[in-house]
Amino acid sequence: MSLSTPIAIRTLQRKLYRKAKAEPAFRFYLLYDKIHREDILRHAYALARFNAGAPGVDGMTFAAIEAAGLEEWLAGLREELISKTYRPDPVRRVMIPKPGGGERPLGIRRSRNGMIVTGPGASVVARATRAARLRAVSRAHCSPTST
Repeated sequence: MSLSTPIAIRTLQRKLYRKAKAEPAFRFYLLYDKIHREDILRHAYALARFNAGAPGVDGMTFAAIEAAGLEEWLAGLREELISKTYRPDPVRRVMIPKPGGGERPLGIRRSRNGMIVTGPGASVVARATRAARLRAVSRAHCSPTST
């Protein structure tokens, strides 16, 4: 079972995707305002909650957020995004063992940073630009070279 993306968010994703496909050179400079939309933040929280994300390095759990007031927490986060004062906190680095020996780094975010980075707001930005980036790489590799 998974959470379905609300129609308004899916529509935005489709519009941005179509724009990226139709105009590969187009730059999406003004996507920041899409990330702080209330419906996007609410869905990002629901996705993180549904995926049973572990508390971040701040120790904040979903239960603690909801006990303190989810609406206020989301409103505070939205205000930081709108006023452009939101700054992701540093990621805590830990080394974890690899199956074949050795170690690899793992970054652990704060709860709200993870929601912003992995929520549908990030998905909106990523899906809008992914096709354009792939086409640019494809053109670079497939363009005829002059000899």
